[in-house]
Order: sequence, then C-alpha cells, then structure tokens
Amino acid sequence: MKKSTKLLTTAEFAKLHEVNKRTLHYYDSIGLFSPAQKGENQYRYYETSQNRVFEYIRMLKELNMSMAEIKEYIEHPNPKDFLQLANAKISEIDRQMEKLARTKHILAVIKNQTESCEQLKGGEIFLKECEEEQYLTTPYNFEEEFLEEAFAHVKEVWGLEQCRMGIGSYLSVEKAEKGEFQEYDGLFTPAFGKVPKKGVLIKPKGTYLCAYLKGSWNALPKLYEKMFAYAKEKKLRLTGFAYEWGMNDFSVSKDEDYITRIMIKAEQM
Repeated sequence: MKKSTKLLTTAEFAKLHEVNKRTLHYYDSIGLFSPAQKGENQYRYYETSQNRVFEYIRMLKELNMSMAEIKEYIEHPNPKDFLQLANAKISEIDRQMEKLARTKHILAVIKNQTESCEQLKGGEIFLKECEEEQYLTTPYNFEEEFLEEAFAHVKEVWGLEQCRMGIGSYLSVEKAEKGEFQEYDGLFTPAFGKVPKKGVLIKPKGTYLCAYLKGSWNALPKLYEKMFAYAKEKKLRLTGFAYEWGMNDFSVSKDEDYITRIMIKAEQM
C-alpha cells in the first residue's frame, strides 16, 4: 500500500530549506520549480519528494549556473548531460579551491606581518637567522619613473595575484653604503605558486642584519648609516643586496605608522 505524500505549505517548505518565500514564488513564475499542487484558494503545496530536486537546483545556482541553464537541465535530465555537467563543475571547484588556498596563504602572511609590527617602535637593529627565499624581480628606475606607476609595471610582469604578496625594493650593499638611493636594482616580491625560470633572485639562507623604520622613507638613509655602523662595531661583513619591505601597508593609513624592514646578509669577518 502506497503511503500518502505529506504536503508542505510555501512557508513550511521555505523554512525547511532556509530560503525566503519570495524565492519559491520567483522560481514558480519562471517555470523552474513549481509546487506539486495549487489549491482553489491559490495556496501552494509542495510534496516532500521535491526536497531533493530543490536542493539540486540550489547547488547548481551556487556553482554559478544561470537560471536558464538550470531550467534547461531540470526539464531534460539525462545521464550524459549530468556527467558532463558534474565533471565540468568539479574541475571548476578544484580551480576555485586552489585560488582560495593561495588567497589564504597571502592573507596569513599579511596577518603575521601586521601582528609582528604591534611591538615595533622603529630603529631596532639585530641579527636574525633566515631560510632561503625565492624572489621574483624586475628592474625599475626610481630616478626616471614615478613610484606611483610601479604597481602598473609589476602587474604586467608578475600578474595581479602575485602582486598581492606585496612589493619590495632592493639595492646592492655597495650602493646603500654610498647613499645611492636613487639607483635601486629593482623591485621584488616573494614567489609563490609556480615559479618561472627567469627573473628569480635567490635570497640565500644565513644570518641577516635586520632593521625596522617607522615612518617616512625619507629617514631610510639615516637608518642605513646606523646599520653600517653596527656592522663595523660587530665586525660584520655585509654582502649581496639590501632588501626593503613594507610590513603593514595594508593596515595603516598614516605615513608615521608605516613600518619598513631592511635585511642585509651578514658574515663574521
């Protein structure tokens, strides 16, 4: 004996699926999903057997399918089209998950940098052991080109997603010691994801002399002087490049709160 099917009012069906009643009315008006029965009083009634179909429709909508595409499939379901649809959407979800994982990584890096800035006053100079890092680099002449145009430049070279990692600048130790701050060697960003074969600079593993500047970049030359004086006092040889990196540019609005980190490889004489 067949059991009688329970009927749900529009309000009951909407509550069960956690949607607004207007959504059900709209789906009915476009012929996408209609109640099983309509009473003489124009009340709509849904059967419990419609629950799964409705959730499939919601799932397809969450996968960015248009109403027309969903309607077309719902009206003509078949295994071939379903498998094709499922394979395409699974691939799309995989790509979205990979992108979200990259976004999560970038956000975690920015978060950690911002947290580390909370205790900094600026002017700190110390030695730190660092692991090897890979940097994407591009030449940039600060004397001939406007700093405001740097983002447009690196976007073309690295792409938008890589730029979200941040943009630093680097110059040789020799230039820094001479105070040649208009002749930077270029811009860099920490590489993540697929690393290209060209334009990659390896920041070697080892001991680095680190310093933090709080405030305007105009004070950088003075901080460099202090770093070289510190190295001389401690009998350290500074080699390679000086890497300048903005630590909290995403979380501050005033120049006086901006923190720049400088790192230079140091070796005991």
